Amino acid sequence: MNFGFVSDFDIRISNFVTATPKKGHELIDQIPYKKILKETLKEGGEFSDLFFEQVRSVAIICEEDRIEKVISGLDLGVGLRILHGGKTFYGFTNQISEESLLHLARRLSEATKEDRESKVINLVRHEPSFPLSSSSPGPVFPIEKHPKGISIGEKVSIVNRGNGVARKFDPHVRQVRVLYRDFSQNLFIANSEGVSVEGERVGTVFSVQVVSTEGDIIQTGYEPVGGTMGFETFDFHPPEEVAEMAAKRSLLMLSARKAPSGRMAVVLSSEAGGTMIHEAIGHGLEADLAQQGLSVYSKKIGERVASPLITVVDDPTLPQKRGSYPFDDEGVPSRRTLLVEEGVLKSYLYDRLGALKDGVESTGNGRRESYQHKPIPRMSNTMIVPGRMKAEEIIRSVEKGLFVKKMGGGQVNTVNGDFVFEVNEGYLIEKGSVSDPVRGAILIGNGPQVLKEIDMIGDDLGFGIGTCGKDGQGVPVGDAQPTLRIPELVVGGQQETT
Repeated sequence: MNFGFVSDFDIRISNFVTATPKKGHELIDQIPYKKILKETLKEGGEFSDLFFEQVRSVAIICEEDRIEKVISGLDLGVGLRILHGGKTFYGFTNQISEESLLHLARRLSEATKEDRESKVINLVRHEPSFPLSSSSPGPVFPIEKHPKGISIGEKVSIVNRGNGVARKFDPHVRQVRVLYRDFSQNLFIANSEGVSVEGERVGTVFSVQVVSTEGDIIQTGYEPVGGTMGFETFDFHPPEEVAEMAAKRSLLMLSARKAPSGRMAVVLSSEAGGTMIHEAIGHGLEADLAQQGLSVYSKKIGERVASPLITVVDDPTLPQKRGSYPFDDEGVPSRRTLLVEEGVLKSYLYDRLGALKDGVESTGNGRRESYQHKPIPRMSNTMIVPGRMKAEEIIRSVEKGLFVKKMGGGQVNTVNGDFVFEVNEGYLIEKGSVSDPVRGAILIGNGPQVLKEIDMIGDDLGFGIGTCGKDGQGVPVGDAQPTLRIPELVVGGQQETT
C-alpha cells in the first residue's frame, strides 16, 4: 500500500495492484457502492462520490516511414472523494474488491477527522435535480463504427495511407509523423446524495505532422481530426486528405515571406480554430481560478468584459465534437452554458465544489483525466457564437493587415489576460484582398482588451480540437470561432535564418 502526500486541500491514497480484466458491467455489479459511500462519511464529511472507469485504448505511431509503435491497453480503477470543510480528500485504487475499496474509504474518512485547519464552508446537501438512473442522463452520441470492432490491421492501414501520401507529396518533405488513437471509456459514478449514472464514451483522433525543408529553412504543417466518434471519422476525413492538408501547409510556408512586425488589423479566420477564445478567456472563466483571484475575470459577473458583438458559450452537448460528453465526471448532465452574452459576463464554468462555494448549480464542467485525478472545472467545447457578416466582407474592410488562417500554440497569463500566440498559416491583406503568405508571425496582446475591440463577426464557425492541460491533467476539448476582425493588434515577425 502506497500513501501519497497531504496538502492544504488534498490527500491522495493510492493502491496499485494488477486487476483481473473483466467486462465493465461485471466489475460495476460487484462494487457495493452504497456501503462504501456510507463508510466515507463515517467521520463527518459533507459529501462523497465514487468514480469507476475502465478504458480500452489503441495508439499507433508512424515515424521515419515505418510503424514505430502499436500500443493497446486496458486501464481501470476507482476514485473516492470526500468534500469536507471546503477541502477535497481523494484516493484511488485499481484493485476492484470490496475489501480494498472499504479500506480506502476508511483511510479517507479518518483523514477528514484528523484535519482541522481549513475554514469551514457550508456545503448544503440537496436533493438531486435529475433522476437516479444507471444510464446516461444527458444527450446520446451514437457510434456508427465502434473502434473495438475494427482490427489492428485496419487501423495500421489508415496510418500507412496517411504516411504514404505525405511522404510522396513533394521532394521537399523530410519528416512525417502520423498518429492514430482511439479509446472507449466505461464509466459508473455514484454519490452520497443517492445519484448514480452509467455510460460509455468513445473517441478517435488522427493527426499528421509534416516537416519540409529548403536550404536552411524548415517549416512544419500539422492537421488533426477527430471527436466523439468511432472509425466513421475517416468517412468524413479520409487519411489521404488529412495528410495532404498538412503537407501543403508545410510547403506553403517554405515559400512564404517573413511576417511584418508592428501594430495592424488582424482578421482571424474561422478555420483558425478557437485557440484565441480557449486561451484568452476560456481558462479565466473556470470557477476555481476565478474564486482564487487568479483570473482577470474574477468578481466580474454582470460586468461588460467584451464587445457587444461577443457571445461566448461552452457546450458539451454537441454531437461528435472532441469536448462532448453526456454527463461530466461528477455525474452531472451536460448542458450548454452561456458565459458571455453580448459582451456581459454571465457565468463561470463550475464543478460541484466550486458551485457550492458560490451558491449556484454545477454547470456540468467537473472533469478529470482518469480515476487517478480529482475533478476540477474544465472547458468542453468553448466558442464565440457566429454573427451576421460574411467572411469576405470582413476581409474587404481591411486596407492593410494580417489574415490568420491557422493558429498555432500559445501562452496566456490568466491573472492579467496577456497572451502570445503563434500563427501556423498567415497571409497579408492588401487593399481588401488576401495576398502573399507570411511565416513567423506572432500575435501579442491582452485577451480582455482584444475581446472589447473586436468590431466584426462572421456568420461562419470553425472548430479546432486538442487536449487541454491544467493542474497536471489533460482532457479532450474543442474550441470554435467565426471569422473575427481585430482593428489593431501587435504582430511580431521573426528574422530570416542566415
